[in-house]
Amino acid sequence: MSAAGAEPLDEARIDALMAPLASATATLIAVSGGPDSTALLVMASEWARRRGARIFVATVDHRLRPESGREAADVARLSARLGVPHETLVWTGPKPSTRVQERARETRYRLLAEHAKAIGADAIATAHHLDDQAETVLFRLLRGSGVAGLAAMAATTERCGVTLARPLLDIAKADLVAFCRARGLPFVEDPSNDDPAYARTRLRALMGELAHEGLDAQNLARLARRAAEADEALAKMAAKAEAELGDGPIDAAALVSAPIAVVQRVLVRRIAQAGGRDEGRIGLEKIEALALRLREAAEKGRTLAANVGGALVRLTAKGRLDFVKEPARRTVAGGRQPAPAPVPSLQAIPRATDEEDHATSGPDPGVGGG
Repeated sequence: MSAAGAEPLDEARIDALMAPLASATATLIAVSGGPDSTALLVMASEWARRRGARIFVATVDHRLRPESGREAADVARLSARLGVPHETLVWTGPKPSTRVQERARETRYRLLAEHAKAIGADAIATAHHLDDQAETVLFRLLRGSGVAGLAAMAATTERCGVTLARPLLDIAKADLVAFCRARGLPFVEDPSNDDPAYARTRLRALMGELAHEGLDAQNLARLARRAAEADEALAKMAAKAEAELGDGPIDAAALVSAPIAVVQRVLVRRIAQAGGRDEGRIGLEKIEALALRLREAAEKGRTLAANVGGALVRLTAKGRLDFVKEPARRTVAGGRQPAPAPVPSLQAIPRATDEEDHATSGPDPGVGGG
């Protein structure tokens, strides 16, 4: 469905959408051959000619479908017609039998980032659009994400050492399809988009029903925007609190006196730093439980020890809290490593899956950006 009151995708609108790419030395446009990325390619090529900007095109051939090679060749032909250099990036080696979309997405971004760096591009543009944003919000809402997760996809982020730009987040998929048809642009549809085995396919059907009750793509995207604003405010509060706590062991009483959402964010940062993990890979449920246990222990003058995210979190009876890397496990006879002793305060916390971790704060839907 076209966004109500949507502006026409004319030259002025296209220039406004592509404006964030102007600060890049060069931009790599990720194009699969679907209507979304085909529209992005044409818009970006026209904008680049008007502005004298440098763009390149890459298609990731996941080799998951027999048609993928032909589709990549079609993108190469369109790129040549537009005068934009194109490269097909192939996912070689054995393919996974589980979590296929998630692993394909990770591989896609890795290959794109590697190619971008090789050609001197410091930005990658994908064709994620309004419908993708809405699906991401609903996907994360159903999985109990926090504010950071409900903020969904940002217009620009950093991934694999390059800027990741999503200039079409405010544009409905129907408008991108209409743009391609009005220009006579050929495009393909990925059959996996209609496969009910994937959660996102089922969500699209659900979104049609929700739209009848008023929860349409625009309202879900509005929720994402408001969640992003709240997330930014919490991030600033957490940064201020962390700066006041200082480096090294910190005063637990001073930490737990802050709002619980701020406590959680400080814990995530300290744990990620000590454990050498990415903040987005530390399960929200674990942090929530740890924050509550820490507050209780600090108020009652009790000690606490917990292994979370590769870090050992230790609270002394005097209220000093520190974070160190989790000790390596000792090897015993037979070459097996004993499991660490369970921490009573965290025994009941379920281990978050990778998908749940992404739902908490991760960036993208599916293989995405069609």
